[in-house]
Amino acid sequence: MLQKVSVGRKDLNLYRGVVGDELIDEIIDLAKELKGYRFAHINSTPFGGGVAEILASFIPLLQSVGVDIEWRVIFGDRQFFDITKGFHNGLQGADFSLTKQVQERYMGNLLFNARQLPHHYDLITINDPQPAALPYFIPHSKTKWVWRCHIDMAKPNRQVWDFLRPFIEHYHLAIFTMSAFEPPDLDVAIDIITPAIDILSTKNMGMPLDFAKKVIANQGVDIHKPLLLQVSRFDPWKDPMGVVKTYQLIKQEYKGIQLAFVGSMSQDDPQGWQMFADISEASLKDPSIYIFTNVTGVGNLEVNAFQRASTIILQKSIKEGFGLVVSEALWKQTPVVAGKAGGIVLQMHHELGDYLTETIEETAKKVCHLLKNPGLAQELGAIGKKQVMEHFLMPRMIKQELEAYITLLQRSR
Repeated sequence: MLQKVSVGRKDLNLYRGVVGDELIDEIIDLAKELKGYRFAHINSTPFGGGVAEILASFIPLLQSVGVDIEWRVIFGDRQFFDITKGFHNGLQGADFSLTKQVQERYMGNLLFNARQLPHHYDLITINDPQPAALPYFIPHSKTKWVWRCHIDMAKPNRQVWDFLRPFIEHYHLAIFTMSAFEPPDLDVAIDIITPAIDILSTKNMGMPLDFAKKVIANQGVDIHKPLLLQVSRFDPWKDPMGVVKTYQLIKQEYKGIQLAFVGSMSQDDPQGWQMFADISEASLKDPSIYIFTNVTGVGNLEVNAFQRASTIILQKSIKEGFGLVVSEALWKQTPVVAGKAGGIVLQMHHELGDYLTETIEETAKKVCHLLKNPGLAQELGAIGKKQVMEHFLMPRMIKQELEAYITLLQRSR
């Protein structure tokens, strides 16, 4: 049987003091309409990356209002996850050699996982390409299938997409982060639901700045010098080497500047370990570059502290599905300079949009401008928190997902 992820308990009612009673009452009413139905979310890893981050809050919050929902993860070995990482990159436009052997390995693994999947669910949401072929191997199921794509598929590698598309067309609904990510030739009903953050989680809960500084000082960071931070997987699409080069440019003007990477290592991303090694090599040449990971004991509380105590947060993505860390930083009123990519643009509009960049030089210039103008940096942080409050909190996403479930289930009556 597919591994069931234990998520603990949360209480959606605690959001009443944040978003008001009306939205929470609407969600509870929607949940009542789903009484008697059984749901599951399936992805490829229980930790690391945005999908696991979302599900760790989404699942228990739904359970708290009576929705019968579980989270399960597929099995896979290193070779399988090498393949699916190639699919992930390919769907974002990268080259990938899709040999017959690769196809057979992927199909064989998903067939095995399909046989391990309990068949009692009324609706299953599959996240991203790793488990995408599951419905194909359960052809006579009465289950409704939803494919939740969290990545930018605007210009996919045609070979990869032509292989995966027939599997996706077994779904009843595909959900994308933004309409610009929709592939033009997908013959499936489509919905658009933007991800969100859980501000009551350990990573985003309130924390005094003095305490945050003590936490990062305990990690060896000098709290008396400016600190740049990037929180992300060690992924080429996040451009960590570009972050290092940006830092080196800034250091020509600000000698005391520091740079910290806080990365999450996950079982479905073998490529991340090589990128981690590359960044580690760069850090050995400069004692003001720090690298922290969940593997070395830096968890959600420490990430919270770093995001609050940093001077400026970078998210220098080349491609980005959404980038939860942008909303996380803005919620903490820390200014962000980020790559003009995908869902980041949704989170940084109006005045914040002036700090979306496309080159290393432009990124360094924007960071230096904020370092010279701390009052402006503080103002941008306040604007960012307001935008997150209005658009990117978890209850809004929960309501939209429940509405999608109800529509899909009613369609089959």
